[in-house]
Amino acid sequence: MLKDQDRIFTNLYGFHDRSLAGARARGHWDGTAAILARGRDAIVETVKRSGLRGRGGAGFPTGLKWSFMPKAGDGRPAYLVVNADESEPGTCKDREIMRHDPHTLVEGCLIAAFAMGAHTAYIYIRGEYIREREALQIAIDEAREAGLIGPDAAGSGWDFDLHLHHGAGAYICGEETALLESLEGKKGMPRMKPPFPAGAGLYGCPTTVNNVESIAVVPTILRRGAEWFAAFGRPNNAGTKVFAISGHVNHPCVVEEAMSISLRELIDRHCGGVRGGWANLKAVIPGGSSVPLLPARLCDDAIMDFDWLREQKSGLGTAAVIVMDRSTDVIRAIWRLSKFYKHESCGQCTPCREGTGWMMRVMDRLVRGEAEEAEVDMLLDVSRQIEGHTICALGDAAAWPVQGLIRHFRDEIEDRIRGRRGGRPAAMAAG
Repeated sequence: MLKDQDRIFTNLYGFHDRSLAGARARGHWDGTAAILARGRDAIVETVKRSGLRGRGGAGFPTGLKWSFMPKAGDGRPAYLVVNADESEPGTCKDREIMRHDPHTLVEGCLIAAFAMGAHTAYIYIRGEYIREREALQIAIDEAREAGLIGPDAAGSGWDFDLHLHHGAGAYICGEETALLESLEGKKGMPRMKPPFPAGAGLYGCPTTVNNVESIAVVPTILRRGAEWFAAFGRPNNAGTKVFAISGHVNHPCVVEEAMSISLRELIDRHCGGVRGGWANLKAVIPGGSSVPLLPARLCDDAIMDFDWLREQKSGLGTAAVIVMDRSTDVIRAIWRLSKFYKHESCGQCTPCREGTGWMMRVMDRLVRGEAEEAEVDMLLDVSRQIEGHTICALGDAAAWPVQGLIRHFRDEIEDRIRGRRGGRPAAMAAG
């Protein structure tokens, strides 16, 4: 269990003052100029040694990503863009950081931008996040008035400005290049890569896009040291992590814990256990709606980190844990996710545009038990034709929940089809 003195987000529940004065009282903005005085290379090297991997879903090493930014300028400005478009179903960790501990993000933006030679940063916040936007804007204004950002930010000699941009509620804008398109005033549609953002991102300039949590933990890592952060979790899965647990638990919550905590400890310790007891567990989606679910038999020994979940053909994703007990119609649950991804597809790639609708319609018939058994394999085949064949990962995100359902609950799908055919109402869809 993570000790209170090791928590980075000390106001995750909003019990304390979120203003600049409150943040400073909890140790934020302490010696920021001295951190910047270490120099760009030293900061990037510290983040590399800490083992921090991106907290937005992909888990790419953060320090390595920063190092892709050009060392010497060619006349173009460089930009940091923070992805606060938290739109994955089940995911609600970044909103707690932005509305209760916003100065962790503002200070992180300054340090990260300096490390990659950027004088300007943009935070692209989800369209539905109204209160979060207000809290974050207040924090930015407070930091500017106190001289912590702006000209000679925090007395460091580095000029830095930070802008908050409000999206319009499009899930696709959570994809980094679609986010950049939207930020430029265009329709949010993913770009082909290469060129990658570090070479040609916002306005054709070198850009790094990072998740809110990835940026917000950086100041504490630099204060307490790379070795301190790397001590949490298993090798290659370092640090603390904010988990959002929802669904059929007694007390849904958002909590900061050490990486590689067991799923059962996370649920029992922080959520009061599964509704009806651990034996009542049916399945868990461990990392937001886009990752394949885990059946109860795998949950007993589940470890919440990137590598263990990847080995189970799932993923940590955004660490949004969705718990489903035995009352859940799991086929209907995955159908609902299929409907979401069909709705949110930007339509640019044919496999995603056509395939998501096709999967949703087949899932609709599976829910009612009206499909043929042969269509289960056909559905799996179509999901594989979508996966890996699109510009961005939305195609994968649509395919993986369906693949997880068929991998672990094929017998339930087939029972429903046979039950419908044989007139057995018990095997038919729940209402």
